[in-house]
Amino acid sequence: MVFVRLENVTKKFGDTIAVNNVNLYVRDREFFVLLGPTGCGKSTILNMIAGLEPVTAGKIYFDDRPVNDVPPEKRDVAMVFQSFALYPMMNVFDNIAFPLRVRKYPKSEIQRRVREAAEMLRIAHLLKKKPHELSGGEKQRVALARAIVREPKVFLFDEPLSNIDAKLRVYMRAELIRLQKDLQTTTIFVTHDQLEAMTMGDRIAVMDAGRIMQVGEPLEVFRKPANLFVAGFIGTPPMNFFEGSLVIEGDKVKLDCGNFKLELDEKYSDIIRKTSHDSELVLGIRPHDLEIYKEKPVKSHFEAEVFAVEPVGTETIVNVKVGDNVYKIITSPDFTARIAEKVYVDIDVDKIHLFEKKSGLALS
Repeated sequence: MVFVRLENVTKKFGDTIAVNNVNLYVRDREFFVLLGPTGCGKSTILNMIAGLEPVTAGKIYFDDRPVNDVPPEKRDVAMVFQSFALYPMMNVFDNIAFPLRVRKYPKSEIQRRVREAAEMLRIAHLLKKKPHELSGGEKQRVALARAIVREPKVFLFDEPLSNIDAKLRVYMRAELIRLQKDLQTTTIFVTHDQLEAMTMGDRIAVMDAGRIMQVGEPLEVFRKPANLFVAGFIGTPPMNFFEGSLVIEGDKVKLDCGNFKLELDEKYSDIIRKTSHDSELVLGIRPHDLEIYKEKPVKSHFEAEVFAVEPVGTETIVNVKVGDNVYKIITSPDFTARIAEKVYVDIDVDKIHLFEKKSGLALS
């Protein structure tokens, strides 16, 4: 197998910087996910690794071998596209066999590899059908089989689950995870869906505006986001943010968020004294770390009114309005409330995240 390394890689389209000085290391046999919003540069990185786009600056290595000048067909990578990219006039067998025929493999070897890949993906019964006779999930499996049959050093996936329905997508996530572990092939997977990234990746790289914001294991990135962008992008529903100012009252450090003051315990006050010179901070708290009450409890941090209620079966998402801002709270599936009803909200102070307002960086 192979590890993949990007060293100060930049890609420009005219005056537009699509990828900005990216450094990245993908381990041998790792399932690595590039995650970010549309237009952040993740697919451009994939295309440069595949050799479909030239690098403007920097180096790409497979192991310790630079591949900037190696043509796509000699990089030994297999790419699966969002659109499946099947040949409509060929049947399933010929679609899967195509890359082997181009490389002039013996007929017996082609037969063996196609049959093995088809059986692995449970599409052996479809080998005589044409693409127009297949469902979206079946087309996706054919595209995967065509990639697998080559036994490449690196798999590249460009949003391969985007064109199949939501229910099938859940099953295909699990199948891709198992397939990668069985094949033990270095895999780079591009998606804008943070649920896909969290559930599939050994590690993920969160991107924005052509830059890498954070790299780490999924739970590490979820629990310790490096900045405001990562904190708001990872998690469903997204993290709630409250802007505030630090105030000192005697020996206590508090964050004044306008509608409430949050007293910071010793670990947070020590962090603030050591690392932050900016009195303007942003408080982040995930929806499941807020408690909502219809009757005023002994302790609550602020009052709010119900803006909307979203029951989803296993839980209820309550949207509450405070001033001009709306925040999300995850509570029990039995919770009910009327729109505009007054409620009381308590914050789990042990679960908060603090960010510098000016830089957006997490305090740590």
